[in-house]
Amino acid sequence: MKQYETSKIKNFCLLGHGNSGKTSLAEAMLYTAGNIDRMGKTQEGTTVMDFDPEEIKRKFSISASLASCEWNGTKFNILDTPGYFDFVGEVQQALRVSDAAIIVLSGKSGLTVGAEKAWKYCEEYGIPKMFFINKVDDERVDYQKVLQQLKDKYGKKIAPFQLPLKEGDKITGFINVVEQEARIFDGNRTITGEMPAGIEGELEPLREMIKEAVAEQSEELMDKYFSGEEFTLPEMYSALREGVAEGDIVPVLCGSAYHNLGIPSLLNAISAYFPSPNAKEDFIIAKKKDGSESRIKVDSNDPLSALVFKTVADPYVGKMSYFKVFSGVMTPDTTVYNMNRDVNEKIGKIFTMQGKKQIEVECLNAGDIGMVSKLSKTKTCDTLSGLNHPYQLEGIKFAKPNMELAVVAKNKGDDDKIAQGLIKLMDEDKTFAFEINKETRQQLLKGLGDQHIDVIVSKLKNKFGVDISFEKPKVPYRETIRKKVKVEGKHKKQSGGHGQYGHVWIEFEPTDSEGLVFEEKIFGGSVPKGYFPAVEKGLQDAMEHGVLAGYPMVGLKATLVDGSYHDVDSSEMAFKMAANLAYKAGMPQASPVILEPIGHLKVYAPDSYTGDIIGDINKRRGQMLGMEPVGDGITMIEGEIPMAEMHSYASDLRSMTQARGDFEFEFDRYQEAPQNVIDKIVEESK
Repeated sequence: MKQYETSKIKNFCLLGHGNSGKTSLAEAMLYTAGNIDRMGKTQEGTTVMDFDPEEIKRKFSISASLASCEWNGTKFNILDTPGYFDFVGEVQQALRVSDAAIIVLSGKSGLTVGAEKAWKYCEEYGIPKMFFINKVDDERVDYQKVLQQLKDKYGKKIAPFQLPLKEGDKITGFINVVEQEARIFDGNRTITGEMPAGIEGELEPLREMIKEAVAEQSEELMDKYFSGEEFTLPEMYSALREGVAEGDIVPVLCGSAYHNLGIPSLLNAISAYFPSPNAKEDFIIAKKKDGSESRIKVDSNDPLSALVFKTVADPYVGKMSYFKVFSGVMTPDTTVYNMNRDVNEKIGKIFTMQGKKQIEVECLNAGDIGMVSKLSKTKTCDTLSGLNHPYQLEGIKFAKPNMELAVVAKNKGDDDKIAQGLIKLMDEDKTFAFEINKETRQQLLKGLGDQHIDVIVSKLKNKFGVDISFEKPKVPYRETIRKKVKVEGKHKKQSGGHGQYGHVWIEFEPTDSEGLVFEEKIFGGSVPKGYFPAVEKGLQDAMEHGVLAGYPMVGLKATLVDGSYHDVDSSEMAFKMAANLAYKAGMPQASPVILEPIGHLKVYAPDSYTGDIIGDINKRRGQMLGMEPVGDGITMIEGEIPMAEMHSYASDLRSMTQARGDFEFEFDRYQEAPQNVIDKIVEESK
């Protein structure tokens, strides 16, 4: 593939709800641009972008994939992303290296949650966007209704560039609303045709929407609009280009990816309206080795800086690192510096990608996207830079996993293989976490939802040959006491020769300190000082198990007040045993209780769901702390909930809010559990 200057590159991602047709649209673009001879189909597992065995099996995208094509002398780097929310990490990878986005809507479904989230992501990343209303050849599609949904939600930013033309149920072309010109589908081409009679009634409201969007671009255009003057075509195109780049205007185009209708016009719109990587005047902020900041431009003449935004472990190729060159030129057979890991890496061959197909290139200029294999130390979010100009670019802020399950090996002895496999998979997927809880001795897997975890399980089996199932994670309860008691502990054993003798009187009482607070108030040497550490160690060992349900004991103050010893038979071991006996005798008398972990919950959801969310928090024995509007019709609801009640919250909140709600949950403190909960925990422990 030839080399492209930065100004001749367009990087954009395809976003939208699952099943809106993003992968089919990528396929149609590649076919129209002449990169593939025939269009593959998602249902048959033959598309360029969905090549992973898991994607072929499930018939939907689970990874962000990359393909390039050329249109009007410009290179398009297309990043296809999954539509299911469990794979949002892949979307975040694509957004980090995209300069624009196409939000794909199914004309049948209209404005969905996935499209709303896609809009929000584009706003967060500050990138321009356009809507493509797909499947308009379906007789059930009401194009005007979908446009109205967009207008109601996003106001004057919406600029419909096209109006579909139909003969009966069949779509035959569209009207270019800006130029007021009919365009007719002719095979894979689109040709100019005659304007249909009586179309003005449908066309005028759309033209008015575009004129409103154009008028918003400057006071001069606003004055012209209100005085009833018509905009010239150059004025309109100039204002539209500027408005799209700034995110103030969002074009709406339409067609059918599956039947390859309207695709050349979409490619022309991308070419005309989407910015090149160097279009913005803004500098990119990079960190230097001494901690100071450097301002770099997207320019091939500057020193090299490239961000690795995705890692794939391929069984045949090895580790594949996908990167975007932010400045300078990436060339093969060179040594680069990874500041994140403080190591040099050898770059071998470099490639652009066509799904899974690798196309070797001589170099990649600033703004371009490619892949290099077999970087031994480099991981996702690392920066590769020139040896003389070490840089570190901002990485990717990934969604935090909030659904936790305990892993159980189906075959004995597979625990180590499971851990090794999951750690390798974590190199590819930064949105799941794996840890071994030392207290509960469970292997814990955290993911973004049922489908996400299902895919991890499937990959673990196919790539590493291990089968796992899940159980509910154990809650790390604690035990403490509420009453002061004084008890005796005596360990006396005679078995010929030396015996064992340790004798203590200990006062136990509650304290605010987390662990053990040990003091001694011995008078007259009834217990020699040399045995104090043994008494303390005996108590610490005993506290690992409470007396109600075996959970660790916390908040305990123990004061050694008296005891006795034997010149020959006393030993450190005997006093440890005596302390242990005192603990076992004292705890049941000291009014023991169970403490449960309480977490701090923040839920972000549209205002209309607040009632349901608050009711659900109450049902989970939670306590409301407050509500706060955070803009855009979203409210932040804050509360505290016992961790034991949060096991299924990720999927419950998703169903409660039709996937519009997000949440954060973090451990806050321990609190005494209600008696009915304590009774249940004690019963289960038996």
